[in-house]
Amino acid sequence: MAKAPESTGITGNVLLYKNPKPLTKEAHSKMGVSAKPQPFDFLRKSHFVPITAPEFGAAANSYPIIFAGANKNPLAVMGIRGEENLFVQEDGQFNPDYYMPAFARRYPFVLAGDEANNRFVVCVDEQADCVVKKNPERPFFEGDQLSAFTQEAFEFLQAFERDRRATEEMIKIFNEHDLFEQKEMNFQGNNADGSLAEKQKIAEYFAITEERLKKLDDATLRLFSDRGYLAVAYAHILSLSNWQRLVNITLRKISDEQKA
Repeated sequence: MAKAPESTGITGNVLLYKNPKPLTKEAHSKMGVSAKPQPFDFLRKSHFVPITAPEFGAAANSYPIIFAGANKNPLAVMGIRGEENLFVQEDGQFNPDYYMPAFARRYPFVLAGDEANNRFVVCVDEQADCVVKKNPERPFFEGDQLSAFTQEAFEFLQAFERDRRATEEMIKIFNEHDLFEQKEMNFQGNNADGSLAEKQKIAEYFAITEERLKKLDDATLRLFSDRGYLAVAYAHILSLSNWQRLVNITLRKISDEQKA
């Protein structure tokens, strides 16, 4: 997790990013992005990825969606062992059968908060494998202007930021209505001799429960329905059945590792 540069008053840590720097013509006029043999290797050691509320419906078919930490940030869980993403394949491709969160799709770009100037600054991870210094397939600039590729990336970042803020507002309202309960997920694999290994707690998280939703009054339920919050809540609840998918995939990997 890299810390955003401080030279412009930019602060904050950014998951997945190594060296995010403000994108400028002076520093990046000859740089850009080129395809690499293992394009999603940057995700390989991330067993969770943040998501926003509009993504819950799509992500719920692929992963458990949990709320974590004091801020109850929503995360798509992609592995149950540390530094193991079960959906990045050996060839560095992301398994196309599963949803890829926008947080990962925006890479190597990111918006960073410039508190000194009360604004957001577009940054690019200069150490990303796909970022090259000369003759890129998709340059950041074309002459003195931003390239079409970079302009599309900016639009994506702006849409992502709107969704992120809307998600924060949704979580604030969920908190106000006391919808969260603390949960935990445990995992028990097998030893090399086939016996059950010691049970391990792999996650502590917050979840919305259907019981608490049913206690909401009619006016609140209508509000939730109008804002899409009810759909988000039920997508989250349904997504938790995907814990078993992660367990099954992990058990197969452990078996293969023991055979090897």
